[in-house]
Amino acid sequence: MRRQLELSNDAAAALAGHEDAILRALEGHVECDVFLRGNMVTLEGDAGVVDAAATVVSELAALADSGHDIAPGTIHAVTGALDSHRSPAEILDDVIWRHRSIKVAPKTVNQKRYVDSIRQNTVTFGVGPAGTGKTFLAVALAAAALSRREVNRIILTRPAVEAGERLGFLPGDLMAKVDPYLRPLFDALNDMLDPEKVAGFLEKGVIEVAPLAFMRGRSLNDSFIILDEAQNTTPEQMKMFLTRLGFNSRMVITGDITQVDLPREQQSGLIVVGDILSDIDSIDFIRFGGEDVIRHRLVQRIVEAYDEHAGRQAPELRPADRKRA
Repeated sequence: MRRQLELSNDAAAALAGHEDAILRALEGHVECDVFLRGNMVTLEGDAGVVDAAATVVSELAALADSGHDIAPGTIHAVTGALDSHRSPAEILDDVIWRHRSIKVAPKTVNQKRYVDSIRQNTVTFGVGPAGTGKTFLAVALAAAALSRREVNRIILTRPAVEAGERLGFLPGDLMAKVDPYLRPLFDALNDMLDPEKVAGFLEKGVIEVAPLAFMRGRSLNDSFIILDEAQNTTPEQMKMFLTRLGFNSRMVITGDITQVDLPREQQSGLIVVGDILSDIDSIDFIRFGGEDVIRHRLVQRIVEAYDEHAGRQAPELRPADRKRA
């Protein structure tokens, strides 16, 4: 079957991309031949595939005409949304934070579910592989909540256990010791806010970045609290953290159960908590999979292989679509 679609000048330019990069990415998603000459897109292949591809091209053209930047990740978002019977614009137009040239919005259906869950629930768990935007989106939502004065402070924390190293073996004072563990959170913050503003907030205590052990014995009110790398918590540490929740606060817990750095005999608090809290109101679990990785396609395949293995080890934390299958 052969089908042609006429596009606007802006949509045609966006669809071509730099050196036809967008067209090549599009062909990789729609499984038919795609040609662009002038403002005319030609699709060739089996009838059902061509019809599906025409829908994707039309959605991409509409996004380009409305001012969206079209990138390979946009194609992934559009195809994922259509597969889930969702509007691509509904996902990509949900801008949760703007700062200078940075515009943060969900790029996959699961990222949209995650963002909505954080807005609607007191405690949200984001469980899945690296590259799915769990921490980045949470920090963006925290910055937005602080700017709207919905909370008085942001608290970012991580367990200080990674790759077999311990704090005592690292050089320097306490902050120098914890810096390697907390640096990814600082980087995310500096993407959201000017470094000078981050430094001022840190000095005033409006933003706090600290190891998980510093949370013990506290009640965290009027705060947006993010626990990152939660797969490296013990069940006792997870319980301690969750019971720090105070009034008018929100918690986001992120982690990847395929990257646990605890001793082999030690259970991960992130795995155990799925059994304990899954039926409690205002607590939600969003499970990401390889399809949510916004990176090279080979990375997605690697993540999917690890995800299948982890799912066999801990079925309660499988991505939702695979759990139902």
